[in-house]
Amino acid sequence: MSKKPILTTPRGPFKKRTLRQHILRRLALVLPISLLVIVLAKSSVLDTIADRYTFKPESWFEDTALVRHLRVLVTHNGMSHDRPDCLLFVVNGNDAPTATRIDVMQKHSGTCPGPKDELPKLFTLRIDRLNKVIMSDQGSPGTFHPIP
Repeated sequence: MSKKPILTTPRGPFKKRTLRQHILRRLALVLPISLLVIVLAKSSVLDTIADRYTFKPESWFEDTALVRHLRVLVTHNGMSHDRPDCLLFVVNGNDAPTATRIDVMQKHSGTCPGPKDELPKLFTLRIDRLNKVIMSDQGSPGTFHPIP
């Protein structure tokens, strides 16, 4: 009866790796993914994706969700070059659902640049919640046109 030799080193995908090889493999996987997430966050792509995912048809009638959507919309389509957290949205609660007005103000407090304690008005948005239409008077106060 012949004895088969006992294998002392594993073969195939279960080969032993050194600690250095293990760390390098993890870095090769984690580092590019981390950089991609940082780039997406800085370019505001994640904000747009989150807005498309969370803004539902019933959100048109909820002020908080609507303001969150408008904040993304105003900052991403070039209506304002301010940071999203430096914009203040003032909802006129007495308006009808077909013509809700929201004043967009520029904050100058905390980390927002500009003279302290001033709130210059940038423009007004008129929202028809029933027909899901947003209009702005940017560049022509009092005359509303569809937003870009």
